[in-house]
Order: sequence, then structure tokens, then C-alpha cells
Amino acid sequence: MSIIKDLRPIDVLLVEDNPGDVRLTEEALKIGKVANNLVVAQDGLEALDILHQRGKFKDAMVPDMILLDLNLPKVDGREVLRDIKKDEDLKRIPVIVLTTSQNEQDILKAYGLHANCYITKPVDLDDFINAVRMIENFWLSIVRLPNKAAERE
Repeated sequence: MSIIKDLRPIDVLLVEDNPGDVRLTEEALKIGKVANNLVVAQDGLEALDILHQRGKFKDAMVPDMILLDLNLPKVDGREVLRDIKKDEDLKRIPVIVLTTSQNEQDILKAYGLHANCYITKPVDLDDFINAVRMIENFWLSIVRLPNKAAERE
């Protein structure tokens, strides 16, 4: 079955402070089926600056999708999620929580803050890459995301 996507690359914001997880996510998305532009924020404050196009990020892209770790320096991932989902211009962006936490309270809180899904990062290298590929397959190949140009009309 062939799924035809928009010709433009999908803009993805990865909010992750672990350089190893950043590298693995980059590699998994590079070998994927969907063209994407990946921007990495290394902490929650940087993510919010990118999303709100503040300071040196005033020309930053507005992502089509966000991969968000919960345990971040400066501003916690839960606060980033809360900020995204209360903002009229950002709340439509799917936020996939990708974190090491298996804590039931973290899961409940993330969904309570309107995360679109919650994935616990696998510890095995191959499983981690496969998890990112499954995210890509579902969110970037199957799900229809809003067209940014149509949103501005």
C-alpha cells in the first residue's frame, strides 16, 4: 500500500538533553521513509524559545510534530507540554512524549496535559531505533497532519 504525502519535508522538534538519544533519533529518522527537518532543543527553555520564536530563534520553524522528553534541564518537559497545549497557535501540534519514565503518575500527568501519546524509551539500541521508526511510520506516514499554509488562511 502506497501512501502519498505532501512533497514538503515534515518539520520535527526533538526536545532531548541526552546526546546519545539525540544521535539515535537522528539516525532512525534519516533512514526513514519521510523527508523531515529535525531541529533539536537541548532543554525545555530552548524548546519554548523555538516554539514561541523568541531571541535567536525568532525565525525558527513551527514544527509539525514534537518529540518531548519529560526530564529536562531548565524547564521540565511537563511544563513545556502544559505551555504548548494552552497556546492557541501551538496546541494542534502533536506531542509525542518519548521518555525513560515508566512511572504511572508521569503517564497520567502527560495525558492530563493532552500529550498525543506516551512512549517509554527502550533501553536496547535496536528497540530504541525501532520505536522511533514506528513513531515515524504512524505519525509521519499514516496520520494526516494539518497543512501549515491552510492554517494561516
